[in-house]
Amino acid sequence: MEKTTVAVIGGGPAGMVFALLMARAGVEVTVLEKHGDFLRDFRGDTVHASTLTLLDELGLGPSFAEVPHQLVDKAQVLLDTGPVTMADLSRLRGPHKHIAFVPQWDFLDLLADAGKREPAFTLRMNAEFTGLRRTGGRVTGVRYRTPEGEATLSADLVVAADGRHSAVRREAGLPVRSFGAPMDVWWFRVPRVEGEHSGGLARFARGTALVMIPRGDYYQCAFLIRKGTDEQLRAEGVEAFRARVVKLVPWLAGRMATVGSLDDVKLLDVKLDRLGRWHADGVLCIGDAAHAMSPIGGVGINLAVQDAVAAAAIVAAPARRGRITPDVLAKVRRRRWLPTVLTQAVQRRIQDAFLRPTLTGASAGTTGRVPRPVALMQRFPWLQVVPAYLFGVGLRPEHAPPFARRAPERIARS
Repeated sequence: MEKTTVAVIGGGPAGMVFALLMARAGVEVTVLEKHGDFLRDFRGDTVHASTLTLLDELGLGPSFAEVPHQLVDKAQVLLDTGPVTMADLSRLRGPHKHIAFVPQWDFLDLLADAGKREPAFTLRMNAEFTGLRRTGGRVTGVRYRTPEGEATLSADLVVAADGRHSAVRREAGLPVRSFGAPMDVWWFRVPRVEGEHSGGLARFARGTALVMIPRGDYYQCAFLIRKGTDEQLRAEGVEAFRARVVKLVPWLAGRMATVGSLDDVKLLDVKLDRLGRWHADGVLCIGDAAHAMSPIGGVGINLAVQDAVAAAAIVAAPARRGRITPDVLAKVRRRRWLPTVLTQAVQRRIQDAFLRPTLTGASAGTTGRVPRPVALMQRFPWLQVVPAYLFGVGLRPEHAPPFARRAPERIARS
C-alpha cells in the first residue's frame, strides 16, 4: 500500500492549486487525475482578476504571461441598437483589470510544472478513483485504477476536487441541496474577424440566448437552451440550429457553416447546488464538488480556486502535525460559506428573474424594451464596477498564505 499525507482526487483548477500550496507547505500530497492529459475542450477557461493576483503572489505571473491567452475587460449586452456595457473591469482597483481567457489545459499544465518543482508534490495521471478506504468509520485513503491495475493509497486526508458529479462526495454520503436551473448550454465556436468585438457579448431574445467570448481568431459561444431539451433540439438537425443562431445574431450568417454537424456542439448540463456539510471524518470537498455553480458570470473556477487557497491555509499546519480533525475541516466551509451562498443567490436571481422568462418565451429578452438594469448601467456608468467586481474578483477573495509565496520567475514548461 502506498502512503501520502493528502490525496487529492481530480486535477482541475481547485485540486491543482490546493496541491501546489500544500506541497509548498512541506505537506506530502498526491493528485490522482483519471485522464491521461488535461486536453478537454469547452471547460472553464476563465482566469479572473483575483486569480491573476494569486498567481503573482505564487511567483507564477511571468510564466502565466507566456501562455497564449486573451484579456477581456468588458461584458456587453447586444441590443437592437448595438452593444452596451454591463460590466467594466477597467474600473477595478489593482494591477489586473480584466479576465484572462486561456485554454484550461495550459493553465493546469503550468500548475503541474510548478508543483513538480516541490519534493512533496506527486501527480498521477490515468489514475481513476474507485472508492474510499475506511478504518474504524474514518476515511483513511482511496482505491484507484490505473492501466496497470488496481491500487490503494493511504492518506490522512482525502480532498474531493472531482467536480459537480463528484464520486468522492457520493461515496462519503454527503447530501446535496439542489436549486435547479432553467437552462443547459450548447458550446461551439465560430470564426472571429480581427478587430471585432473585444469584450464578452451576450444576446437575449424570446426563447433563446447566446453568449460570445472572443478567443483570438474565434468566438467561444454558449447557446442557452431550455433545461432537458438537448435531445429534442439535436433531432431537428444542424440546419435548424444554424438558423436559430443567425436569427439571433444575423452577422454570424456567413460563419455558421463552420459548425459542420451537431457533433461540434457540446452539452453542458447546468447544475446549481451545494453541500450542507463539506466534510466527513478524513474527507473534504472543495470547488464544484462542494458547490456546483451556474455558468452565469463564469465564476465557477474563481470560487473553486478561492476554496483551494482557503483550504490549504487552514489545513497545512494541522497536516504537518498529523492532526487533521473534523473540527479543522469544518473551518473551510465556515470561511467559504458566505461568498458561496451570496454568489449563488445572485445567480439564482438572474436565472429566475431574467433567464427563465426569456427561455420560456414569457419575455422578449433584450430585443424589446431595454431591461431596467441595462438602462441604469448606461445612465450611471460607475455602476458597471459592481458586476465587474462580483464576477471579476468575487466576494472575499483569498490571498496566498506566506508559506506558498515565491519571487516571480519563469518556470520551464514540460
